[in-house]
Amino acid sequence: MENVLAILLAGGAGERLYPLTKDTAKPAVPFGGAYRIVDFTLSNCINSNLRRIFVLTQYKSLELTRHIRDGWNILSPELGEFIEVLPPMKRVSDEWYQGTADAVFQNFQSVEAEGTQQTLILAGDHIYKMNYGEMLDWHRQQNADVTIATIQVPPHEASRFGVLEIDDDYRVIGFEEKPQHDHVKRSRFNADMVSASMGVYVFGTGMMLRALHEDAERSDSSHDFGKDIIPCNLHRARVVAYDFHDINAKQVRYWRDVGTLDAYYEANMDLVSVVPEFNLYDQNWPIRTKVTQQPPAKFVFAQEGRRMGVAVDSVVSSGCIISGGRVMHSVLAPGVRVNSYCEIEYSILMPSVEIGRYSRIRRAIINTGVKIPDSSVIGFDPAADRANGYTVTETGIAVVG
Repeated sequence: MENVLAILLAGGAGERLYPLTKDTAKPAVPFGGAYRIVDFTLSNCINSNLRRIFVLTQYKSLELTRHIRDGWNILSPELGEFIEVLPPMKRVSDEWYQGTADAVFQNFQSVEAEGTQQTLILAGDHIYKMNYGEMLDWHRQQNADVTIATIQVPPHEASRFGVLEIDDDYRVIGFEEKPQHDHVKRSRFNADMVSASMGVYVFGTGMMLRALHEDAERSDSSHDFGKDIIPCNLHRARVVAYDFHDINAKQVRYWRDVGTLDAYYEANMDLVSVVPEFNLYDQNWPIRTKVTQQPPAKFVFAQEGRRMGVAVDSVVSSGCIISGGRVMHSVLAPGVRVNSYCEIEYSILMPSVEIGRYSRIRRAIINTGVKIPDSSVIGFDPAADRANGYTVTETGIAVVG
């Protein structure tokens, strides 16, 4: 893997995750209690033995930059290893990043300086486990110029994805963004499914740089890998598909785009089931993060009746105190305080949240540092939640920003 550069795109504004992204970039949003969204892609890189990583940032990136600086300083510069945060520097343009491809193009000198044969393009807002080494091996075996990672999805879900048409030689011969019809091409890997793009690409570095320079000259381009670079090169280069191999080792392949509040909520809830769909506890493929200095979680009061500090079917992080309240089917980030007589159900409590006494919260996301007053009721009446200034999603999740 020494001849590979990984570029992690982490500059998106995350508008569909608002208000969680009001003050921070989407990849820095807490996830699964102790983690940030970006940790999952970075862990895939480290577990895949990738040691040269650029992280391209832009939107409200201070928290993200500090998280990577303090939590991911685990590589050796003496061995040529690095996780380097690259903010927009306007080296080749007077504009901020105009799209995913433009973000890489504006850093083409940094890419050239590394002199790698392949470049791996990754998104910073997906939750999954993947050995990128297997995809790179496939790329080389197929003598590909570009390789697109794909996941098999049922045909009725095709309208949510970019769908690939793949020939018998695994070459991509067609690409359709979010098709709204029933005649979607079936997958080369499974005739009952369709192959959807995961937004993970391997490029021959020279070919990628040429394509980026050409795209930069086009006034009609949105400068996006999926919308512009890939379609423009389908018939000019050998573009092949790679079928996602899930390291998660569950019956169903796990890959989640957590770009919306509902998707973010559901992915967190995946973690609290008795047999979780996504395995955080596999020591063969560990998920790393910045470790916060917190005491162990504490549960106090074991009296009969309502005043009992207990959490069941939940993820509870370090530094949490469940003081006479009940927590069920929920995810608690570090430093959360749940006070007496509270009932928390199917909710996500971000770092340093405090829930006042006698509060009832159900199907809600409470953002970092929020203090909920005593006797609050959240998540039971969407109209009342909206009247209180909370965001309510399409599926009825109340988000307190």
